[in-house]
Amino acid sequence: MKIVNLTTIALMTSAILSGQAIAEDKPNTLTVNADNFTHAETARNYRNWGSKGATQKFFKMSGLPPRGKSAPTVQMNDDTLYGVAIVKTIEGKATFSIPASDNYMAVQVVTERGHGQHYVVEDGKYSLAVESEFALLIYRSGTENGIDAAKAALDKVEVSDFNFAVNYQVQPYDYTEVETWVKKYTQEVNSMDKFTYTFPRTSDKVTDLHQWNLENAAGWGGASPEAWVGNKYSNSPKMKAAICYATTFKDPENKFFTSITAYDSNKYLMQDVRNINSHSWDKNEDGSITVSFNCGNTAQNNIDTQGNDFTFTTRHYGVNPKIMKSKNDPIIAGVEAK
Repeated sequence: MKIVNLTTIALMTSAILSGQAIAEDKPNTLTVNADNFTHAETARNYRNWGSKGATQKFFKMSGLPPRGKSAPTVQMNDDTLYGVAIVKTIEGKATFSIPASDNYMAVQVVTERGHGQHYVVEDGKYSLAVESEFALLIYRSGTENGIDAAKAALDKVEVSDFNFAVNYQVQPYDYTEVETWVKKYTQEVNSMDKFTYTFPRTSDKVTDLHQWNLENAAGWGGASPEAWVGNKYSNSPKMKAAICYATTFKDPENKFFTSITAYDSNKYLMQDVRNINSHSWDKNEDGSITVSFNCGNTAQNNIDTQGNDFTFTTRHYGVNPKIMKSKNDPIIAGVEAK
């Protein structure tokens, strides 16, 4: 008598209904395509954070993110410490809280399709509707008062508010294949003169699937622009390590802070490469800011990429409406080779 595997049937049915195909050469494995790439890339990030215990505990980084591909997520910012929990929704809602703190602290609720459906910055308890069964909560604790203060703020998070996703199952993608798609899309972003992220909050807000796929590959987990609350992110074109570049711009006057961070060609942080942000940058006499790249130790606000070609990302935390509405990021637009 032939035994029917009901789990396999359920998986195949679910995959077909959601537009995901089962690979013929790898039974039970979902094939990556343009339609499901954001789900696959998000599943990879859930897997990475889950491997650190985030489905069962509040995982808190003790320091700034790892350099290179040992980081669980691309383009992690170098201005905050991360705390992550993967939770299961209760009656369609994710529950969590933000403790009172002198530090910047935000929580982003990321759905299984990679959408930052919510981004909240105010202290208090939350129960927010989520369009997927599971959600990944990203806590960002600012380092403006030092690493120890950022860690102390994360330690105040009320873990009992989390409904941990102890039964979450890693999605059955071939993650080598996912990485191939990520590399293809990332190379496309790196070839552009500029790239601005839109990060639609929910699936129904996606108007350009290819754009959305590029955003997930090059900057998974970013927040949607929202005046004075959310953030706006842009990528520079690929830049040469052997060339001295500089950009001069007016202070964006974002609510929380402004950040400029360099990344390697895979969009990961580089060893011994510092970032520049508005908590510490030096201003010119007229109030403008000049940031330099590979221009020597005496150059103002210099970022030395240690011999690596790079791109850099601008982050406007609590974005000023004038920056949000601007067609071109003023920091990237001002870049010149010296």
